[in-house]
Amino acid sequence: MKITFCGAAQVVTGSCHFVETGRTRFLLDCGQFQGNDEIESLNYTFPFNPSDIDFVILSHGHLDHCGRLPVLVKKGFKGKIYATPGTIDIARLILMDAAQVQEESIVALNRKRLREGLPPIEPLFVLDDVFDVFDLFEAVPYNESVAAGCIRFKFRDAGHILCSAFVEMEIEGKKVIYSGDLGNRGKPFVPDPSYPDKADVLIVESTYGNRVHRSLKESVEEFKLAIRDTFERGGVVLIPSFALERAQDVLYFLKRFIENGEIPECKVFLDSPLAISITRTFRRHRECFDKETLELLKKDDPLSFSGLTFTKTVKESMKINDVKSRAVIIAGNGMCTAGRIVHHLRHHLWDKNSSIIFIGYQAEGTTGREIVEGKKKVKIFNEYVKVNAKVYTINGFSSHADKPQLIDWIKRGVKNGTRIVLVHGEKEVMEDYSEAILKNTGIKPIIPALYESVTF
Repeated sequence: MKITFCGAAQVVTGSCHFVETGRTRFLLDCGQFQGNDEIESLNYTFPFNPSDIDFVILSHGHLDHCGRLPVLVKKGFKGKIYATPGTIDIARLILMDAAQVQEESIVALNRKRLREGLPPIEPLFVLDDVFDVFDLFEAVPYNESVAAGCIRFKFRDAGHILCSAFVEMEIEGKKVIYSGDLGNRGKPFVPDPSYPDKADVLIVESTYGNRVHRSLKESVEEFKLAIRDTFERGGVVLIPSFALERAQDVLYFLKRFIENGEIPECKVFLDSPLAISITRTFRRHRECFDKETLELLKKDDPLSFSGLTFTKTVKESMKINDVKSRAVIIAGNGMCTAGRIVHHLRHHLWDKNSSIIFIGYQAEGTTGREIVEGKKKVKIFNEYVKVNAKVYTINGFSSHADKPQLIDWIKRGVKNGTRIVLVHGEKEVMEDYSEAILKNTGIKPIIPALYESVTF
């Protein structure tokens, strides 16, 4: 068995791992690289022939795990794409949104290139390419064993986002486990991650492999105080949010704050058509909820409260600009590289009375990362905007497990002779994480470079 790491290799985005056995070739995820132009240029090609791939096993619906599926299909892939039922619904929404964003942004970009005397460029994929993906999805519930090619696999609950999974596989007599992304424990809606069986090969994410999250309780308190402080200054709170999971978590806690009188009455805008659609999808997949949420749903809707407005249209979004104080604006995208949050940054980032609260990972090369790292001015719509707003980074909301949680999960999955491979992390994070794994398990992990192959 040979595995070639075609993404998320010493970087966080672009998850795509090409597995070859004697008779079967398949992918674990097929996600987009996200970040600067150099990183995103990797999205257009694969180091294999897509028509040779027998099937794809998809861990969850985040763009950095599913976002190159339309490219794969466009270039000749015709096999099945296995995922949990909820992941299929979520991936459909994520991919349609990504296509629409690309088609809209490519028009403005090509006008600029034309003025510069450069040839136009094509979007990575368009909506028609996404529709071609839909017919290939094959729903597989948690814990159901499936035969595909010459392997067997099953999905286990990864506790990362709604209906996310890690994958346990039997390949050529070996137990191979791919973590996908593992969840932070104690979060709303989703159960804590399941523990793995003992594995011969353990492929594990590394996103926060060098960090200990602040507890969720402390993070919720910090979040509440940040909102109060901003309202006392007479400003607006901006929350760049991933449409999937993070936006719903924010609504969950805002409802609690408002209904318990922990923050003043205010206006809350969910300014993301994708997040609105995903919020509705949440209600259709109760099989993925934790017990606490299921009990809450018997009495109340945890995603609805007084003062909450869903803004789907551009006109509705622009009208938010009239609100100058005591408002919370939740908008995509989470790394401030595109989407409606960029418009709100242009209106509020320079205002010392306002705040921007980051509650998710900011990849290298993104506007969000620049703001978090203290850059005084950032480029928005080809003009520089001064960062006067107060900046909060609250990592306890993360949907990724932290270092102790990851080590605990790994320890449950290793045995004598297990080989550990680290993916989905920045290189310096992986080095620290690797030392901790060696100390706790006696196993020195493999840290593959991009397009590197490892034989097991």
